[in-house]
Amino acid sequence: MKDFSGRVAAITGAGSGMGRTLAVQLAQRGCHLALSDVNPEGLAGTAELARTHGVTVTTAIVDVADRQAMEDWAASSAAAHGKINLIFNNAGVALSSTMEGVDYADFEWIMGINFWGVVYGTKAFLPYLKAAGEGHIINTSSLFGLCSQPGMGGYNASKFAVRGFTEALRQELDMAHYGVSATSVHPGGIKTNIARAGRVSRNIEGLLVKDSTKSGEHFEKLFITSADSAAKTILRAVERNSRRVLVGPDAKATDLLVRLFPSFYQVVLSWLARWFMKGV
Repeated sequence: MKDFSGRVAAITGAGSGMGRTLAVQLAQRGCHLALSDVNPEGLAGTAELARTHGVTVTTAIVDVADRQAMEDWAASSAAAHGKINLIFNNAGVALSSTMEGVDYADFEWIMGINFWGVVYGTKAFLPYLKAAGEGHIINTSSLFGLCSQPGMGGYNASKFAVRGFTEALRQELDMAHYGVSATSVHPGGIKTNIARAGRVSRNIEGLLVKDSTKSGEHFEKLFITSADSAAKTILRAVERNSRRVLVGPDAKATDLLVRLFPSFYQVVLSWLARWFMKGV
């Protein structure tokens, strides 16, 4: 998809961060929008920004972990706009916990949003993308869908799952010739509020941090790429029909580390985690 003008894009997690910047940049290019989030205030703010560019914008409060809600939103969005060309399965949350101590409810929570939200969004919108005759599915994995990090196993599991799901999907779409494609997105540290908004277990104290109540603000120090820059990179990848896109220099460097040292990288990241803890 070389031109977004006149197309219709659906975006989850559109109330802030990358979801908001994707919405605004698409609106600037003449793309109409179906936006969803669980935060009414944030969603309304994004819609207001996007409408200043003269495009049609619809909004819905949607929990991506609710399959029926996602299917209803896809149907209502297609009805309101007449078609859907792109779905950005962008909504995501963070969880800091050891694998030994992770609470099952927390594990189910992060998988429900980060993984099942992507599955529901993909399956709910794919029929409308096929009907439009051209489309693209953009699923947000992570830098930590390429490598694992101590204290983030639940997050790793969800993002590795998104990567595997999307890579298999892309191959099937290529074979089926629907006119629909897919891209797996792997952002590094993006300047959003995901760390502060995530769930943090005290069981990471002594492993990753000294005080778990302050972990969010400390982890944010590692976020080096702006959401605006991330959105530009993602849209460029869609234009190029990339199979995957690495967002940020940290994502690119870590990907290289994993490629060169597929086992030894674990030793490196464990050492870095212990070093980082000294200042947290």
